[in-house]
Order: sequence, then C-alpha cells, then structure tokens
Amino acid sequence: MAEHGEEKLLAVARHIAKTLGHNDSTADDILQIFSNFDGRFSRDKLSEKMGDGDPRSCAALEHTLKSLDRQISQYVAADQPIWADSVDAGAFLDAVDELIATLREWHPMTGEKSVAACLDRAEDLLQQAMFRVEDEFRSLMERGGESFELSRPLGPGESAGNYLFDSEDEDDDGGMIGCGDDHQIPIAHPISDYDILIDALPSVTINDLHEIAKRMVAAGFGKECSHVYSSCRREFLEESISRLGLQKLSIEEIQKMAWCDLEDQIERWTKAATVALRILFPSERRLCDRVFFGFSSAANLSFMEVCRGSTIQLLNFADAVAIGSRSPERLFKVLDVFETLRDLMPEFEAVFSDQYCLLLRNEAITIWRRLGEAIRGILMELENLIRRDPAKSEVPGGGLHPITRYVMNYLRAACRSRQTLEQVFNESIDDRTSSSSLSVQMAWIMELLESNLEVKSRIYRDPALCSVFMMNNGKYIVQKVKDSELGLLLGDDWIRKHTAKIRQYQVNYQRSSWNKVLAVLKADNTSLAPNPSLNTMRERLKLFNLHFDETCRAQSTWFIFDEQLREELRISVVENLSQVYRNFLGRLQSVPEAGKHPEKLIKYSVEEIGARVNGLFQRVGGGGGGGK
Repeated sequence: MAEHGEEKLLAVARHIAKTLGHNDSTADDILQIFSNFDGRFSRDKLSEKMGDGDPRSCAALEHTLKSLDRQISQYVAADQPIWADSVDAGAFLDAVDELIATLREWHPMTGEKSVAACLDRAEDLLQQAMFRVEDEFRSLMERGGESFELSRPLGPGESAGNYLFDSEDEDDDGGMIGCGDDHQIPIAHPISDYDILIDALPSVTINDLHEIAKRMVAAGFGKECSHVYSSCRREFLEESISRLGLQKLSIEEIQKMAWCDLEDQIERWTKAATVALRILFPSERRLCDRVFFGFSSAANLSFMEVCRGSTIQLLNFADAVAIGSRSPERLFKVLDVFETLRDLMPEFEAVFSDQYCLLLRNEAITIWRRLGEAIRGILMELENLIRRDPAKSEVPGGGLHPITRYVMNYLRAACRSRQTLEQVFNESIDDRTSSSSLSVQMAWIMELLESNLEVKSRIYRDPALCSVFMMNNGKYIVQKVKDSELGLLLGDDWIRKHTAKIRQYQVNYQRSSWNKVLAVLKADNTSLAPNPSLNTMRERLKLFNLHFDETCRAQSTWFIFDEQLREELRISVVENLSQVYRNFLGRLQSVPEAGKHPEKLIKYSVEEIGARVNGLFQRVGGGGGGGK
C-alpha cells in the first residue's frame, strides 16, 4: 500500500510538473511543496524520480541548478561580507554543499549532451562561488590577523629575555599604550622560555576558515585555498621576524658588511632564529592543522608556503656566514651561529617533518655542516697566520712575543667551546681514535707556534738572551695550557714535556751567560800553582769583576715575566756564583802577600754579588712586558 501511495504521489507530481514546465519558477515551487509535504523525499530525490522516464532527463537537474543559482548568486553579488552574518554564512555554505553534491551525483551522466550542458553551467556557478569564498577567506584572514595573543604556561621567576609583541584589546596595564581613541601601539613583553605558542587568529575565525577550506578542497580548489592562506600568513610571519630586528639581506649584502656590523646582525639572527623555530613556526604549524583539519596534504603545503620564505632568509644568513671570510677573529661568532643551528636542529626535524618541507630540512643540515667546515677552515687560517708571521725584529729584553700572546689567548677563548669544537672536528673524520681530532689539531698549532718562536729566537745575537726569550714564551704557553681547557686536550704528558723544555732553557741560559764569569774564578783550581802569587789572584779578581759588571749591565734590560720563574733563576745564579766566589776570596785571603787588609783588593762582597743578581730580570715596559 505504501509503495502504491508513493507511485500515485509521484504520478501527480509528474503531471503537475509537466503541465507547468513552461513556467520554471512555478515548477520549482511545486517541487519544493512536494518535498515539504512528504518527508520521505528530499527535494533532490523527488526531482530525480520525477525525471525517470521523462524525455527531458535533465529537467530535475535544471530545476536544482536554477534554485541554487538564485541562492548562490545573491551572495556572490553581495557588497557586504557574507561572514558578517553567521546566518547568511551558513545558508551560503549549505547552498555550496548542495551544488557540490549535485555535481558529484550527476557526474556519471555527463555522456548525455543535455546533462553535460547543465553540468557545465553548474561548474561555472561553482567557480563563481569559489571566487567569492576565496575573497571571504582572505578577508577573514586579514581581519583576524590584526591581533594575536600569546598562550603558554608561565614559569616562576621570569626575567627579561627575548620579546614578542602583544595585541590589541588590552588595557593600559595589560601591555598596550594608548594613542588617542582609535590607535593602540603594541609593546614587547619579555619571555624567558620558549614553551609558548601564538594564537594568531581567534578561535571563531579559525572555525570559519576551516568551514570554507573544507568546501574549497571538496570543490577542487584546495591549491587556491592554500595560496590565499599562505600569502596572508607569510606576510604576518615575515613581519614578526622583522620585528625581532633581523634585516632582510641577500648573501652578497651580508658578505660585504663590515665585521662590526655583521657581529651585531649575528646576535640578532641568533635571537630571531630561536624565536622562529621554537615559537613562530610551531604556532603556524598548529594554525595550519586547525584550518585544514582533515586535509593533511593541504595543511602541509600551506605550512611550507608560509614558512619557506622566512626559513630561507634565516638559512641564507647562516650560509653567508659559513662561506664568508676565514679570518681568525670570526671564529667565535661563527661558533655562535653553528651552535644555534645545531641546538635548533630538533625543531627543524619536528616542525618540518612532512614531504613538502624535506628540502628545507635538508638545507638546514647542509648549512649546519658548512658552518662546521668554516670553523675548521678558520683554524687552518690561524695556522697560516702563524707560519706567515715574520721574524722582523727581536722583542726587547727577550720578553713575550705578540704572536705568543695572541695565539694562546685565542686558543684559550676558543676552547671554552671545546665540546662544540670536538663535535666539529669529529664530524670531519671517519676513524675515531682515543685522541679526538681536536686535540691533534691543537697539538699541531702549538708545534707551529713553537717552531715559529725558535726561528724568531735566532734573531738574538746573545745566546743567553735567546734562551731567555724561549724561556719566557715557553712558560707563558705552559701556563695558558694548564689554566684552560687546552690542558685537557693536550694532556699531562704534553705539559710535562714542555715544562722540561723550560728547565733546559734555564740551563742553557746559565751556561751561555754565567759560566764564562765562573770560569775566571775556577781557573785557579786547575791552571794555577798550589800557592798562586798575589798578582795572579789580583788579575783573576779584576777579570771576574769586569765580566760580572758586563754581564749585569747587559742583562739589566732583560725581563722574566713570570715571578716564580724569575725567582728560581735568580736563586740558581746566586747560589752558583756565591759558592765559587766565596771559595776564591778565601784563597785570596790566605795568600801571604795580601797583608793585613786584603779587603782592599775586593770590589764586591758575597752579599753584594747576590744583591746585584737579585736586581736583574725585572725591567718594566717595552714590547716584552706582562704576560696577560
């Protein structure tokens, strides 16, 4: 009975529809009445069944499209934003949904010319609708992007660090500075951690965008939707990075910058890269996933398009630093860039994890490795600097050579980043040994420095002063090694070996300097008769005084920078001189011809000899001064 009643209802509907077919508006209304009359039929279903057996097989489609055309066209032509009214927005999306469903339903019948013509008109209508929703999408993005808020768990004891900009809708105490009735100036709020995400658009706007994106993807306009989305968000992201103080510069412009300016830009880059990878990019990732929820491909494509420009800007800066000058003074800032990129690599892996971002992720890894090559290249340039440093003139007084002070302070500062340098050098070798390649590199630099100093020491005509020069520089080197991470790299054996070298320089100094003086006094023990005459003793004493005065006068301008070394050297010289001189004076006084007052023959007492020696090696000023 139910089926018989349904057939009667359809027969009546067909008769009325055929009778009124010449009047499209009336026929459309009749179809609507029947769909409302019996809830068992949707308007589309009723129209389709009415078309069964109808010579005009697309009549139902015609009626559907005309109804949708009226609904959609009024919104497409509207001057006001459709999403200004949620009811209008809902009605418009419902009409778009019905249009998309109609196209899918009738698509298998495109072989019929009449149906194909109807579907062409439907496609045109859908395209007009998509143009309008694209505009609405853009408008929502722009209006919603005028403000954003920060959302994160706050940690205790926050202190000023990096800054992000807060948004409107805040009172004066909440972070906004009033400027008349219509303008508010965003001010920076300090953050001390990076556990923070930016809600760049209000939740209501995100929901609206998602509904639009869902229709555009369903209609085959996913790429257009991604393009609009990415163009709007890209502008916001680039502005955010600009606010962090990083200029948009080409690689060529960066390479031409003065070093002092580049140092400042590197500091800005470090902060900008950290904020971008740990806050801005993850926030954009979350926003993409919410707007394109259910459409991972569109979300991934949109995110890549949003972040690509800013990411390339950050990576190009790092690349410009990596391929720039290998001048040794650049090492420490290049290390900053290397360490920043290394520490952000987990963020690169996490945020740029999809196939669209694979190139960006790989580029980050490539540039990071290139920075490691730059660091190794800079230390090689330091080697060249040591080799090329000429032996032009002697350092006054055998003091510290500038190359010694420069290299040791440089290496000491570099080794504050020992773990990073070890990572850099270990990346460059395949076979790992018990000694890291960094320790080998440092030992090689020390060997070059020592060889260079030996060449420079030959400038001195006095062998004793040559030994003083090597003693001073060797002592300075060992001190710097022991007081820094260099000691861990070079090891105790290296320190013991070079400490022994310093002692040998002390021995060489005494042999080439004071042995000549001592030889005069010791000569009587071998070449003189058992009872030398007073004249012989007097001549020996005069010769000793002459050599002693000449030696003290020559060495009065010499310098031992290390107090302990200076004291050890004085004690050693005084002990050797005093013992031999005291023995000589004893023999002089035992000579019968000396008379009752032999002291008249003696210019210096033993104590005066010691005092004279103790006044040596403390010259202040000149090129070989202090040892900092």
